[in-house]
Amino acid sequence: MLPVVELSWSASRPLEDVLAALHTTADGLTAEEAARRLATDGPNVLADHTVTAWQVLLRQVRSPLLLLLAAAAIISAFTGGGTDAAIIGSIVALSVGLGFVNEYRSERAVAALHDSLRHEADVWRDGTARRVDVRDLVPGDLVELHLGDLVPADGRVVKAVHLECDEAVLTGESLPMAKTADAVATDAELSSTVSMGTIVHQGSGRMVVVGTGARTAFGGIAAGLAEIPAETSFQVGLRSFSMLLVKVAAILTTSIFVVNVVLSRGLIEALLFSLAIAIGITPQLLPAIVSLSLSTGARQLARRKVLVKRLVTIEDLGNIEILFTDKTGTLTEGAITFSVALDANGEPAPSLLATALLCDEATATSGNALDVALWNAPGVTPAVLDGHTRLASLPFDHDRQRASVLAKSSDGTMQIVVKGAPEAVLTCCAGVPSGAPATLERLFGEGARVVAVAARGTTDTTLEAADERDLIFLGFLTFVDRPKADAAESIALLQALGIQVKIITGDNGTVAATVCRGLGLEVLGVLTGVQVAAMDDDTLHEAIGHTTVFARVSPDQKARIVKVARRTGVDVAFLGDGVNDAVALHAADVGISVDRAADVAKDAADIVLLDKSLAVLADGVMEGRRIFANTLKYVLMATSSNFGNMFSAAGASLFLTFLPMLPSQILLNNLLYDVGQLTIPTDNVDDEVLRRPAAWDIRFVRRFMVTFGPVSSLFDFGTFAVLLWVLHASHAEF
Repeated sequence: MLPVVELSWSASRPLEDVLAALHTTADGLTAEEAARRLATDGPNVLADHTVTAWQVLLRQVRSPLLLLLAAAAIISAFTGGGTDAAIIGSIVALSVGLGFVNEYRSERAVAALHDSLRHEADVWRDGTARRVDVRDLVPGDLVELHLGDLVPADGRVVKAVHLECDEAVLTGESLPMAKTADAVATDAELSSTVSMGTIVHQGSGRMVVVGTGARTAFGGIAAGLAEIPAETSFQVGLRSFSMLLVKVAAILTTSIFVVNVVLSRGLIEALLFSLAIAIGITPQLLPAIVSLSLSTGARQLARRKVLVKRLVTIEDLGNIEILFTDKTGTLTEGAITFSVALDANGEPAPSLLATALLCDEATATSGNALDVALWNAPGVTPAVLDGHTRLASLPFDHDRQRASVLAKSSDGTMQIVVKGAPEAVLTCCAGVPSGAPATLERLFGEGARVVAVAARGTTDTTLEAADERDLIFLGFLTFVDRPKADAAESIALLQALGIQVKIITGDNGTVAATVCRGLGLEVLGVLTGVQVAAMDDDTLHEAIGHTTVFARVSPDQKARIVKVARRTGVDVAFLGDGVNDAVALHAADVGISVDRAADVAKDAADIVLLDKSLAVLADGVMEGRRIFANTLKYVLMATSSNFGNMFSAAGASLFLTFLPMLPSQILLNNLLYDVGQLTIPTDNVDDEVLRRPAAWDIRFVRRFMVTFGPVSSLFDFGTFAVLLWVLHASHAEF
């Protein structure tokens, strides 16, 4: 196996050093050497996410309550209660079956969203270019990059012709990054490298593969999904509730058995009665009620374009108190658009747009993202260039940070027009207008992307870089990723539901904060990835409470923020669609992705939105709260009723010479009562309940049970009194 060549290391090293480290040449590998490396390093694939029936089934049977009921069924079977065991076993099977069918169907639906096509790339082998399956790429291969290609592995750029890559899937940035074959100053700057999973947005190039499969940045993120996720808040609450029932059952069983033995009852009879009391205290249809509620909710959510992969997360969706979401494509349209043209003093300059288009090599559909945005500006048509002829041009390059054109108008006058980064254009001007620095600072502060335009007259008929001098500054072009039309309304709706909305983005913090304020989201604070890295978990936990925007954060930092936020026990949701979001999706109580997300993000998510909209998410939250509220109704009714019945039966056994109810009667009574509660999942829920997050409150459940249970026992004892002292009922009549 070759020594591992880090992507960051290769970025700052001369190309010759990188090729030497990979034991390859500018002509690529031989087919024989590539085959040897493939056998040693393995194929260029990540571990596939497969949906198996056994995995889904295992998730169903891990419920503590189901295990408690299964244990009760086994004990009943071994102590002669075959009917009891059959009843309980049927309940367990029904609950597991409902959950399995719904979750397996959802998992298969998500798998169907994935792209199953094989991809090929142009690779240099034996000195010639050939089409090769990307699975067969190895470190040292030279790969051609064309417009629209999906970068098949991590690589160092060997040649770049106006090469730009859309890296939103990894960084969240909506603007493509320019690439160069030149080594960069530091290994933290990756403009000379390309990463697996990104897309060639413009130009072309060639790369030498430095990492494949799990040894890529993409693969490193996917590896983080191997960590077993922590229990969700709903699962923790259900486990706590089950433990409460276990303790109550243990106390009742032991107490009743001892008392009955002391009263000289038959040992087997006392044991069976004690077990019946223990089983009777459990709400036997709770798993079935929960599964029925969740499956009904899943169908309702599917109609609202919300696909649920794990049914249990519907409850947590309703209980979320913090939502971390990305900015690009969720709050914003995810596309750069032209905003306004301004002069040096920040006043509108509509004529500047026509001048800038002279120096624009894009079309309305292809080319540099900012140039494309100019052609798509309102009112712009190809006619704006009528009367002008381009005589020569110098394309944008990343050393000059600007592009130039020599244009001739219909009256014979010629001018050089220069467009590019404000700092680069201003250095070429004969003088900087006094208002320009302040205007530029204000635009940057508002989060806009800014391009400067300058020009001068000339009589030359050729154009060179040296001619970009003595220019007259004309103004600024501003570009924005516009907020979605419904984003402000959706945020307001989520906040009205008691949910704190926080932004985690790879974008600039100032840009993100500006977008948030424009949507009515109060920005309490902004933290950068550098600041997050310097904090320990306790400091970060404190900072999360008064931070709204987390900017320039890495995938690992996203996951860490989510994990730390969960430490207080609140439900935390994360919404993301990129490879860089996968680990955070895996770490959240509720991981939410979209159908157009990267495969690894969809695999890590619990819920997939068929429309990337916070409004759709708000619908899901409401449905989750409705389901949780109805589940809690059953828990309170069943536990208090069962506890009351068992309290009555146990109490009566102290003064009766016989058992007041047979074990089978206890179970049948509970089952008939529970069947009547199967309509609860369709019950209405009060509006005030839907307006706030809900969560398990075990102390409240315990208080409700021990208060209303004995109250219901008063009626039972009244019935016993009538049977004994009024009707003089015998054992058989009881």
